[in-house]
Amino acid sequence: MKNYKIIVFGTVQGVGFRYTTKAIANNMGIKGIVRNQSDGTVYIEAQGNSLLLSQFISSIKAPKNPFAKVTKIEVSEIPVKTYNDFSVTY
Repeated sequence: MKNYKIIVFGTVQGVGFRYTTKAIANNMGIKGIVRNQSDGTVYIEAQGNSLLLSQFISSIKAPKNPFAKVTKIEVSEIPVKTYNDFSVTY
């Protein structure tokens, strides 16, 4: 079990990116959180096994949302936490 902090750059606020990310996470069984940050990026904590996390990151890099455009993603490992699900936070 791994937990990643993911910062997503690009056109990712005001376009439904958080809800698309939540749908992807729920479909894959990833737990964690997603929220907008004041600098225009989206912050994600995603927890699961390494293979699923790799697939999750690939999926959010190329969102099927036609309004979102990801230009860069920064990923770092953080300590595992206890999540009940994947939620959009504010």
